[in-house]
Amino acid sequence: MTTAREATPTSLLRLATAGSVDDGKSTLVGRLLHDSKSVLADQLEAVEHASRNRGRDTPDLALLTDGLRAEREQGITIDVAHRYFATGRRRFILADTPGHVQYTRNMVTGASTAELAVVLVDARNGVVEQTRRHAAVAALLRLPHVVLAVNKMDLVGHAESVFAAIAEEFTSYAASLGVEDVVAVPISALAGDNVVEPSAHMDWYSGPTLLEHLETVPVGNDPSEEPARFPVQYVIRPQRAEYHDYRGYAGRLASGVLRVGDAVTVLPSGRATTVAAIDMLGRQTDIAWAPQSVTVRLADDIDVSRGDLIAAGSTAPLPTKDIEADVCHLDERPLRIGAKVLLKHTTRTVRALVVDISYRIDIGTLEQRSGADGLRVNDIGHVVLRTAEPLALDSYADNRRTGSFLLIDPADGATLTAGMAGEAFGTVRTTGARGARDRF
Repeated sequence: MTTAREATPTSLLRLATAGSVDDGKSTLVGRLLHDSKSVLADQLEAVEHASRNRGRDTPDLALLTDGLRAEREQGITIDVAHRYFATGRRRFILADTPGHVQYTRNMVTGASTAELAVVLVDARNGVVEQTRRHAAVAALLRLPHVVLAVNKMDLVGHAESVFAAIAEEFTSYAASLGVEDVVAVPISALAGDNVVEPSAHMDWYSGPTLLEHLETVPVGNDPSEEPARFPVQYVIRPQRAEYHDYRGYAGRLASGVLRVGDAVTVLPSGRATTVAAIDMLGRQTDIAWAPQSVTVRLADDIDVSRGDLIAAGSTAPLPTKDIEADVCHLDERPLRIGAKVLLKHTTRTVRALVVDISYRIDIGTLEQRSGADGLRVNDIGHVVLRTAEPLALDSYADNRRTGSFLLIDPADGATLTAGMAGEAFGTVRTTGARGARDRF
């Protein structure tokens, strides 16, 4: 019988690129696609044609990712461009995120499902504020791997001392944020040095090329080592006579493994039962693992509805109405104390109140600036929420899928804020909650 470990896909890497404006992110992604032979002939022909129209003698590989017309006209990236490519060793899903400060929120969405972030730095400018901001977002999202790509090394004479100084500064800053796995690579995206092929101009560098590292970095978790979390998306009650006693709960396993006979707890009710059957693709199976979509049947006839969480009995989180979380505010409208919002956690959406904004993180110094009555777009801070109904959240540090949530404007459905439940991010937590205690 196939086990969860044997069947877990380990050949797919989700990654995101980030960096300041004009650091060369789109050129780097284009170089990766081009040199790994992942560009179709008609795509390359279109890029060559667009490059000639701009007066360039050689193809502008950045155009392979800058797909929006506004981006091509301005020469900048203003949206998250997803690209899919593969080598003989691994498949990749890449999110090329914007560099402008006002689009930092796009990095949050682009990197939220990634396992690795490639942070670009212009070798001429070194680590700048936006570099620190992107490192902070990577730490906030608990990305397990970060690559520092020091680009445009050809413009600083391929100097080892320049690379070493930038790598040391960034690595120290990332370590202060709790990012432990940082690999630095000196590159020239325009010339292709150390992107796919080793550079002939930097013989002092003995590490892997960027693509070699991406192909070999460990990715994926063994689902059997994670607690089972199954958010219920839909209750199946067929109306046909032959299915008169059928009651199944459809959804996608957020983490872990479920087996027939496993003891589980339905949250937030806290009712305990066991898994009676698992249906997948019209057939019964005795095991399912994340991220498979299945239908679960339970041994006892208990009340289960959309938004409930079926969790492994021994590791079930404690439902609560009081939530402390690190957040990144995404909307142009500020998030203020006393705001009434909707909180979406997995398949469950409840009303919530912003009780307090404990502090805002100063990205440059990592200081916690308390006393703020609101968070503005791209701000990272720590908030206290109270929900109208109990939620079963894990700590984001323990489970990125069931520890994350969104705050939504109840008036127009706009996504306001991305939240990560659990321990505070960055430096020492500020204690004490103040502010609104309004009733719902």
